[in-house]
Amino acid sequence: MNELPLPWRQLWPLRAIPLPEPRLLALAALMLLAAATGVSVGAVPVPVLDLLLDRSTVTPLQAMVFSELRLPRVVLAGMVGAGLALAGACLQGLFRNPLAEPQLIGVSSGAALGAIAMIVFGEALALPEALSPYSLPAAAILGAVTVTGALYAFASRRGQGGVTTLLLVGIAVNALAGVGIGLFTWLANDGELRSLTFWSMGSFGGTQWRTALPAMALIALATAYLLPAARRLDLLQLGELEAARLGVCVVALKRRLVFGVAVAVGAGVAVAGIIGFVGLVVPHIARLLGGVHHRYVLPASALLGATLAITADLGARTLVVPAEMPVGLITSAIGAPFFLWLVLRLRR
Repeated sequence: MNELPLPWRQLWPLRAIPLPEPRLLALAALMLLAAATGVSVGAVPVPVLDLLLDRSTVTPLQAMVFSELRLPRVVLAGMVGAGLALAGACLQGLFRNPLAEPQLIGVSSGAALGAIAMIVFGEALALPEALSPYSLPAAAILGAVTVTGALYAFASRRGQGGVTTLLLVGIAVNALAGVGIGLFTWLANDGELRSLTFWSMGSFGGTQWRTALPAMALIALATAYLLPAARRLDLLQLGELEAARLGVCVVALKRRLVFGVAVAVGAGVAVAGIIGFVGLVVPHIARLLGGVHHRYVLPASALLGATLAITADLGARTLVVPAEMPVGLITSAIGAPFFLWLVLRLRR
């Protein structure tokens, strides 16, 4: 008997690699469009197509603005937005709580406290110059790890933490971090105060490749570390006992999520300050667009978070020209009404 021909997908030599999901391709295209707009629009218009196709028509000023100012800023905004949104999606899956978000439950405040402590006491530590670009992200990650671990210990002490418990613990953590930030602000000198202002509302202003590359590398590593946990996060939604029966090492998964979230949030806070509500709003939008499976939600949140951060940064530097608004104000203006709507929806 002659064998039937195999389907064409089985004949494809790269069949082990899954085909990209159309929804993710659309979100990636939207992110690229936002990035192209971000590097093009501003006080000095930069024709991106001319830069790619015919550089002879681009002035030296436009080339300098593109390579030294716009491109690092847009790339950093995209990386930070992706890291915060991915961290929010992972926290919501870890706590099984739709209101978990890095700023709301205090993770961003803990990271900012660690970063500000490094700003104030960094000179006294006399670190080698080769380590100075990494000292700020390291301190922020340490603060984020401490807060995330403490939060999970509180939330899971007597089973799954409810919405009220999580919010109350987050309020307490934010208050304690505020006390520490206020103390460091009081101890800081005039030069350090200017740096501390950077953290109060979040900004991508003054981004340079030298200072941004370490944080970008850490966020990229955290993203690669968190994305493979998608299937186990789906099983964790059934409960810790059921997930363990299905073969998930729950303790190892918790450690992976806590560490990955802390690295992503800490690195983002170290270079951009506290940018709130990205981790709350974006995962819910991703679920509304394509479902609740984390294999889709995690990469979709990263793409949407990058798009939102790039768009918010574009608005921050173009809405009140020649001044520049803090990015945190724009994301909070978007996220606060969404948070209220989400709370009312959960109550109903």
